[in-house]
Amino acid sequence: MQPTVEDVAREAGVSRQTVSNVLNAPERVRPETRERVEAAIAKLGYRPNRVAQSLRASSSRMIGYRIEPVHPHAVGSIHDRFLHALADAGRAEDHHLLLYTADDLSDEVANALALHRAGAIDGIVLYGLHAGDPRPPALLEQRIPFAAFGRTGHDDAHPWVDVDNAAGTAAATRHLAEAGHRRVAFVGYPRGTDVGERRAEGWRSALDALGLPPGPDLRGEDSLATGAHLGARLLDDDDPPTAVVAATDTLAAGLLRAARDRGARLAVVGFDDTPTAAALDLSSVRQPIEAVGHAMIRALLNGPLSNGPKPDDLPAARLLHPELIVRGSSTTP
Repeated sequence: MQPTVEDVAREAGVSRQTVSNVLNAPERVRPETRERVEAAIAKLGYRPNRVAQSLRASSSRMIGYRIEPVHPHAVGSIHDRFLHALADAGRAEDHHLLLYTADDLSDEVANALALHRAGAIDGIVLYGLHAGDPRPPALLEQRIPFAAFGRTGHDDAHPWVDVDNAAGTAAATRHLAEAGHRRVAFVGYPRGTDVGERRAEGWRSALDALGLPPGPDLRGEDSLATGAHLGARLLDDDDPPTAVVAATDTLAAGLLRAARDRGARLAVVGFDDTPTAAALDLSSVRQPIEAVGHAMIRALLNGPLSNGPKPDDLPAARLLHPELIVRGSSTTP
């Protein structure tokens, strides 16, 4: 038989309500009494009934998240790492993830609304925000608590967390310039994508600050084949660059393949520091995904539409800085 609240109360010599207070509102209980109850809980191996607690608190302790499909042409992705970080951060706050799929962004909102109305989730985390994204205004209209990983350009109305993509590519560009490269190219996402443009802007602004002319700026889909194709174009140029900043590790891996196939020297830095980067000895910009996960959960559970506390020191927005991880692809002659 599993021990009950009554068993804990009897062991600690307190009332059932005192045990309940220790579990749900420990600040109401004197420290010495709380320690006695906690010792009884540990001794008996008592585990609270989370379902009953959730019903009393009108909270599911579940966070909705649309799981993204794997890109068929990518050799590395931060999505799995982000999902793991989010789950860890949620568990630390006694919440868990409820994963669901959706056909498109409208379907994602519809599923979130249905789950929230049914009491299955307390709120949701949005991934991959972009300019004009329809999800934030739709969720605000329905008063569903959410936090966004990324920015839309109209972010004052809801909490968000993002990584300073421009700072990451700027650091990569300075690293290459310090190694003696004077013609540094950029290979990135198709023009018009928010993350891609921020990463391109970091490269461009760093070269400008260093007094170096911008090298070629080539774009294409995030695939190994595209990276190899664009790398071949760069190396076939009459004045080829000696270094490249890539918007992803997948594109960077393609660039390395192109250089290898031609027996050429090309310093390359990727972005995201996926497991692929370490396997290829690829320098890459590492996103602080674990910190992002914790910031996302805190922003969601304490946001303006949530039932949680509203700490004065909780920022509505967090822009986190990435870290450049230097490996052989940008240092080996």
